[in-house]
Amino acid sequence: MIYPIVKYGNPVLETPAETVTDFGTPELEKFIEDMFESMYAARGVGLAAPQIGFSRRIAVIDTSNGQNPDEKLVLINPEIVRAEGRQICEEGCLSIPGFREQVPRALRVTVRAQNVKGEHFEKTGEELLARAFLHETDHLNGRLYISHIGMLRRDLIRRKIRKLQKAGEWK
Repeated sequence: MIYPIVKYGNPVLETPAETVTDFGTPELEKFIEDMFESMYAARGVGLAAPQIGFSRRIAVIDTSNGQNPDEKLVLINPEIVRAEGRQICEEGCLSIPGFREQVPRALRVTVRAQNVKGEHFEKTGEELLARAFLHETDHLNGRLYISHIGMLRRDLIRRKIRKLQKAGEWK
């Protein structure tokens, strides 16, 4: 099932997500399949459960855009354990469509998470994968990438979105 992407302005995006405690269930496996399907349909490389309206600490990432099944990652209850270096790259968000900004992030990031069975693991990523770890974990903590840019740019984006909302073009 493809879920619609929740857009900026919905409170679920700025609320810390609930910890997942039930693992290995058919419902969880189906939900994660649906998350990947929704992410691919929206042409993203990462998706957090709040972005489809569910306050659960689950994120899926695939930096290959579905081209390499080995790159599919499921992060349940993820926490950043190490962040090193610095990169500044253009970043966007499925929940803030049409906007992209230069965002500073760590270059190398290690995340500790659980898989669908509840088993703990650590994974280290660099460049795009590091950015995805940070971006999706931010979502689960109720933060959006625009919190990492300057106040003037952030306010400009918010004003443009308010105009789109008033015109009925942002739902």
